[in-house]
Amino acid sequence: MSGPSISHKLDTCIQDAMIEEIILQAERNKPTKNMININSRLQEVFGCAIKAAYPDLENPPLIVTPSQQPKFGDYQCNSAMGISQMLKTKEQKVNPREIAENITRHLPNNEYIEKVEIAGPGFINVHLRKDFVSEQLTNLLVNGVQLPPLEERKKVVVDFSSPNIAKEMHVGHLRSTIIGESMCRLFEFAGYDVLRLNHVGDWGTQFGMLIAHLQDKFPDYLTVSPPIGDLQAFYKESKRRFDTEEEFKKRAYQCVVLLQSKNPDIIKAWKLICDVSREGDFLQSLFKWLLFLLTFVCFFPLGFVQVDDGRKIVFVPGCSIPLTIVKSDGGYTYDTSDLAALKQRLVEEKADMVIYVVDNGQSMHFQVIFAAAQMIGWYDPKVTRVSHAGFGVVLGEDKKKFKTRSGETVRLIDLLEEGLKRSMDKLKEKERDKVLTAEELKAAQTSVAYGCIKYADLSHNRLNDYIFSFDKMLDDRGNTAAYLLYAFTRIRSIARLANIDEEMLQYKIYISHYSNQCLSSLSSGEVLKVNMWRMLLCEAVAAVMAKGFDILGIKPVQRM
Repeated sequence: MSGPSISHKLDTCIQDAMIEEIILQAERNKPTKNMININSRLQEVFGCAIKAAYPDLENPPLIVTPSQQPKFGDYQCNSAMGISQMLKTKEQKVNPREIAENITRHLPNNEYIEKVEIAGPGFINVHLRKDFVSEQLTNLLVNGVQLPPLEERKKVVVDFSSPNIAKEMHVGHLRSTIIGESMCRLFEFAGYDVLRLNHVGDWGTQFGMLIAHLQDKFPDYLTVSPPIGDLQAFYKESKRRFDTEEEFKKRAYQCVVLLQSKNPDIIKAWKLICDVSREGDFLQSLFKWLLFLLTFVCFFPLGFVQVDDGRKIVFVPGCSIPLTIVKSDGGYTYDTSDLAALKQRLVEEKADMVIYVVDNGQSMHFQVIFAAAQMIGWYDPKVTRVSHAGFGVVLGEDKKKFKTRSGETVRLIDLLEEGLKRSMDKLKEKERDKVLTAEELKAAQTSVAYGCIKYADLSHNRLNDYIFSFDKMLDDRGNTAAYLLYAFTRIRSIARLANIDEEMLQYKIYISHYSNQCLSSLSSGEVLKVNMWRMLLCEAVAAVMAKGFDILGIKPVQRM
C-alpha cells in the first residue's frame, strides 16, 4: 500500500504551520472572559446612526434582529419603515429606502460591521466582520459560555414544585417542578444568588384526616412506629372516612387545630407521616414551621382585622375577596401560611425577588397575598419584585385533564417509568443497543426520557395548557429534545472520529479559511483530511448547546 501523496503531506505541513501561528496570535491577543450580546451592540450602533440622521424624532423605532436567511447577511435593521410612518404624521413624505440610505450614511465607526446593504423597501442587511466573529468564537471556546457579571449580585427565592407531603407526587406537580428548576438554573447562569424552596409542609385538612386515621388504626403510635407501607392507600382510606363519617370529619378538623397549636402528640404524628412521605417520594426539603403569630402582630395593631361569623378576615384595597387569617374553629388557612412564608423570605432571607411557580388557578390568591403584604409595608414593589409565574395544566391527548384510564390522577413515578420504557423501545427500534455499551444505552435512555418530558413542557407557552404526548416528545424530527440530543451527539462524534482532543480545539478561529466539510474521508470511513476551522465551529455550537441543555435541566450524552 502506497504512502500519503506529496500534495497531502504539503497540506499537512501548511496546516501545522498555520496552527502554530494561531497559537502565537491567541497568546498575543487573549479575549475577554465574558460573551457579549451582539444584537445589543448593533442596536447601540444603529441607535446612534438614527439619532444622528433624524435628531428631531422622539423615540424612533429601533429594530435590529438576526437575519432569517444567510443571503441577507447576519442581522437586519428594519427601522426605516417605522420612521417613514412617523415622518408622515409630521407631514413629511419620505421613501423608506431613502431613510435606510440616510441611516447607513450616519453609521459610526465600529468593530462589528463589515458592510451593509439595502434591500427591498428599506431593509438594512448587516454583514459582520469576520475578525470580530472570530474573536467572539475564540472567547467562547477558551472561556466557555458566560454572561457579563451583574453590577450587583441579587438574591432570588423561587417557590416551586410544592408537593403535598400527605400524598404522592402526581402529574399536577410536573410543570411547576420543570419550569421552576429551569428558572432557577437560568437565574444562576445570569449570576444571581438563588434559593430554591419547596413548600411541602401542608398543615391543612389533609393532614388532619391522616392524623385522625393514624390515631384510630395505630393507637400506640407514640411508642411503636406504625408500619405505614403505602401512604397513597392510607390517604385514600382517610379521605373515604372524611367523606362518609361525620364524627371522623370533626376529629380531623380538630387535629388540624391541635397541629397548628403545636400539640406534642399531634406533632409526633405529623412527623411520622412526613418521614413516610420523604421515603416514598425522596423529597429533599421540608418547609419548616413558620410563626403565624407574626401575621397577627402586623395586621391587628393597624386595625385591618374584622370578625365575620367567628372568622378573622382582612379586606385588601382593590381585591374583592378577603384574606381569612383565622378560621372560626381557630385554625389557620393558606392565606395565613403564605403571608408568613412571604415575610420570612423578605425579612430573613432578604430576597430581592420572590417568585411563585404555581398554576394559573392560584392567580387571585397570590394577587391578594401580594397586595396585603404591600398594604402593611412588608415590601415596596419598586425595590423588591414579588411575582406569580403561573402556568397552564397538563392535558391528555383527548384534550381533557391528564388522567389514567380509570379516571385517577397519574402518579408522577408512573409517568417517568413509562417515559423510560418508551425511550428504551425507541433506542432499540433504531438498533442503538447493538452499537452502545450497556452503560451508554442506559445513559441514553435516561437522557432521552427525562429530557423529552422537560423539553416538551418548556417549549410550550408557559401560560397555556399543553397536550402530553409521548409519541410527539420522542419524535427525533422537529422541535423535540430527541432531535436536539441526537444533533448534539453527532456534533461531538465528529471530533471523536477525527481523533481530535480538547487541547487541539483551544485555538483561534480564522473564518476566512473554512470549507464546507469538517472531514474528508473514503467510503471505508478512513479520515483523509481534517478541516480544523470547521471543527472549531462545531465545538462552539456544541458548547452553546450544552449550556442550553444545562439551563433546561437536560443531561446530554456523548454517544447515542
